[in-house]
Amino acid sequence: MDDHEHAGPGYASPEAAAQQSPEDLIYVACLYEGTGIKEPDFVAVVDVNPESDHYSEIVHRTPMPNIGDELHHFGFNACSSACHSSNLSRDTLIVPGFRSSRIHIVDISDPRRPEVAKVIEAEEIRAKTGLSGPHTVHCMPGDIITVSMLGDENGDLPGGFAMLDARDYSVLGRWENDKAGQELMYDFWYQPRQNALVSSEWGAPNTFKDGFDPADVAAGKYGRALHFWDLEKRTKIQTLDLGDDGWIPLELRWQHDPDSAQGFVGATLSSTIKRFHRDDPNGPWSADTVIDVLNEELEGWPLPGGVPGLITDLVLSMNDRDLFFSNWLHGDLRHYDVSDPEHPTLKSQVWLGGLLGRDGGHPKAAGPLNGGPQMLQASLDGKRVYVTNSLYSTWDNQFYPEIDGWLTRLVRDEQTGTYGLDDSFFVDFSKLDTGGARPHEIHLPHGDCTTEIFP
Repeated sequence: MDDHEHAGPGYASPEAAAQQSPEDLIYVACLYEGTGIKEPDFVAVVDVNPESDHYSEIVHRTPMPNIGDELHHFGFNACSSACHSSNLSRDTLIVPGFRSSRIHIVDISDPRRPEVAKVIEAEEIRAKTGLSGPHTVHCMPGDIITVSMLGDENGDLPGGFAMLDARDYSVLGRWENDKAGQELMYDFWYQPRQNALVSSEWGAPNTFKDGFDPADVAAGKYGRALHFWDLEKRTKIQTLDLGDDGWIPLELRWQHDPDSAQGFVGATLSSTIKRFHRDDPNGPWSADTVIDVLNEELEGWPLPGGVPGLITDLVLSMNDRDLFFSNWLHGDLRHYDVSDPEHPTLKSQVWLGGLLGRDGGHPKAAGPLNGGPQMLQASLDGKRVYVTNSLYSTWDNQFYPEIDGWLTRLVRDEQTGTYGLDDSFFVDFSKLDTGGARPHEIHLPHGDCTTEIFP
């Protein structure tokens, strides 16, 4: 069945999701915060259909009502897990302002022309949850939307989870039942058949909002643990310290197989990929390092030990065979075969900007690429991987002061199973009539590899 003909908001299985037709459009969260340009952040609609007259162009922009939101991560009102217990349609984006703590409700019933339908102000969120710094958005069974929140109402610790009603987008309060809440927070993923939710750690918004200070790591202001929760009871059951090579575990990617009890997390500062797993349904969770990106020496680099790769995003294909991650400082986007999750094999490596001077560039770019590969998204069929280069406004300015925003993609070679740069696809966000914007997270209108969770 073609995804445009699909009656519900999700898919019955990962196999069904992977059979959908190629995407025509993608949504990209774009920011002006940190650029010096006094314009509102916006959601860009980009045409990705090679047969279209507007291929590789921004065909619509949906600006937010205010300036200074810092659009970062966003999500949908309904996914595969939610659709089996609800009659909701996938017709709305939930778009937080990471810096402002506003949450925007964006109507995508016309996929090519999203419209802001409602704004939940930070004051209401703080009053009903005591939290700020909205990050990851996941719809969940029971007609709710859960959002990880990185700080308390003042931007300090602890963080927690906010919960919205998926029908009218009212703020329901906190998701978790633990009175103590969650100290450090970042990303999360849940798996219904495992009755489990896992969350990761960054730091308090007040720690990182003005830039990265290595002394804050030594002071314990950044995380290195995963937290596992009882999904039904909404209580934490285990905290797992990832060790000295597990600093700042950010993006979580559970396998899409709904029976799976394993997945991957990128320890950003340590530049390792950890496999988390539970071998006994009644036993504890554990984690092992399966990929280690070594630091590189660079003349003039101010910190001891060389330049870390800085793994800032990862995405797992719908069939759980291909893992992609970005080394934002080194400048390479890597692809591993993870058919054997305990022993990943490097299959592809593409250089896109970075500090090491190995940029392979793009034929449609005006010059060398700056910034590095950052946010990733994979198509449902696994044949395309999209990539943008902005991390977080103050960190962009700290590590790449002259950063210009760009979007490109990799495509799969069906003969070899490797991925290479799509020479035909490139969007230069520095050329907009309102001035250079920075692109961040990417989603596909009919679901993607970081949206779909299966019941």
